[in-house]
Amino acid sequence: MDAVTSPLPAETRAAAAITVRGVSKWFKSADGQPLHALQDIDLAVPAHAILAILGASGCGKSTLLNIISGLVTPERGEIRINNVPQRDFTDWRSMGYIFQDDRLLPWRTAMRNVEFSLEAGSMPREQRRARACEAMQLVGLEAFADAFPYQLSGGMRSRVALARGLVLEPGILLMDEPFSRLDAQTRTQMHGELLRIHGLKHMTIVFVTHDVEEAVVLADQVVVLAPRPGRVREIVDIALARPRDPTLPAVTGYIQRLRTLI
Repeated sequence: MDAVTSPLPAETRAAAAITVRGVSKWFKSADGQPLHALQDIDLAVPAHAILAILGASGCGKSTLLNIISGLVTPERGEIRINNVPQRDFTDWRSMGYIFQDDRLLPWRTAMRNVEFSLEAGSMPREQRRARACEAMQLVGLEAFADAFPYQLSGGMRSRVALARGLVLEPGILLMDEPFSRLDAQTRTQMHGELLRIHGLKHMTIVFVTHDVEEAVVLADQVVVLAPRPGRVREIVDIALARPRDPTLPAVTGYIQRLRTLI
């Protein structure tokens, strides 16, 4: 990746859990022409904050999240994790990733799905089970530890996926539209659950969404991406105390502002 000069102040970069500097990404289209997904992205995610990446479909939100996670390599730019260049970062177990699909293994119980995240290391089985039990309790599903995925509701499956992301005790949690397939009531419940856990664990959270209300209810900052290529149109600070009732004028004001930016 090319070295770049970032317009972000040095003190902002130093205090950030994640810094994105001049990141661009393109793919080859079916006819062999470059398809620009992202262009010159600059942003800093404050430690312990919740940041939403918002934008219309196809603006590169998930691509940006995958670049931050190390799953995709940009053509240009730099990512820093806790002020360490991504190429030198080694503590990947401190970063959790929750996908849009829950990706539960159907032949494993809920508890065994959560344990799966710990099986790649050398952690003893008893310790893995204890950590998985704690994560299941954290999401309120200890009574369903022995249930298989087909026996769980959509909201419960999302909670298991959340527990699987939390069992590694990550300092950073990345989430790609994890609640988009839930009904409105269950999605609201999951918002409350996420905020409760964030209040307990104080991890840094970056999540992708196309739901403006979700971004305002959850995030400290919202990065609005313009299509295509995806680029930062504006970064909006949500200066409201939580919980945030989406029917209150102060909240609806932010919702309307963000809708005009998309």
